[in-house]
Amino acid sequence: MPSVDRRAIPPEAREGRWIAPDGHAIRRFDWPGDGRRGSLLFLPGRGDFFEKWLDAIGHWHERGWSVTAIDWRGQAGSGRMTVDCVTGHIDDYRIWEDDFAAFWGEWASDTSGPHVFVAHSMGGQITLGALVRGLVDPDAAVFSAPMFGLRPEWLPRWLLHLFARTMVALRGATTPAWQGGERPDRLPGERFALLTHDRVRYSDETWWREARPELGLGPPSWGWIVRSYAAMGATARRGALEAVRAPALIVATRADKLVSWRATRKVAARLPHCWLVVFGREARHEILREVDAVRNAALSAIDAFLDAEAPPK
Repeated sequence: MPSVDRRAIPPEAREGRWIAPDGHAIRRFDWPGDGRRGSLLFLPGRGDFFEKWLDAIGHWHERGWSVTAIDWRGQAGSGRMTVDCVTGHIDDYRIWEDDFAAFWGEWASDTSGPHVFVAHSMGGQITLGALVRGLVDPDAAVFSAPMFGLRPEWLPRWLLHLFARTMVALRGATTPAWQGGERPDRLPGERFALLTHDRVRYSDETWWREARPELGLGPPSWGWIVRSYAAMGATARRGALEAVRAPALIVATRADKLVSWRATRKVAARLPHCWLVVFGREARHEILREVDAVRNAALSAIDAFLDAEAPPK
């Protein structure tokens, strides 16, 4: 597999801003390809930023794709939605879905096809919502460890949603749901054990946060949790997933400690044109930032899927 400097913006790439229809500035990254392949849009997860994914982005660029990435509204370089500028919050996932759809429309008009997207974690739920609503029509869609459900899995979604709504009523929508790391039952020092087995790739995120402090984001709000469950409920309603026509590939791990493998399996079974690649204990949540054996296997599966379902035009 080709390699890229994970701690430097490629000299041929551009960082800029896209202005959403309501005037909100969204940070974007564009790395033009050589015209061999088409255009790929990468959508990161909660609290993410494109810099930590340069390894995977570089792989797709080496294969000829023109690669674009954006930061979701309210995180990384796309502003904040709370007064403290630390808590991750959104009033409704439809805001993100509409941002994605508007950007997709302009981007697809300005770039050569085929047009595909790769969405990680929370980005997977946002893009699935846009697909269900018929807002975008990609040639192919790839989901990496998608957030189609949250852990813990031993409690029903409706009960967790009810608890989160109660906390919003008691404490306010923008109050942080917990302090520190990715999960409330884990110490910050254990965050590594949730994301990857590769300590060097894991350290890239810290390096970028120190080099660019504006990228940092803390825990989600109670409002974010409420709206996450609402978004999952919307895509899970009867007939919603069955109406999606885009071919999809889901890359997931049964050992994921952040998102629900059970929910992922259910979504995959309901999408009409879906392929599922599953890892076990060898992979944690950030599959595309895993040790080489896992990462390369995942990228090879994605490459084969895109070659078959979105061949060069």
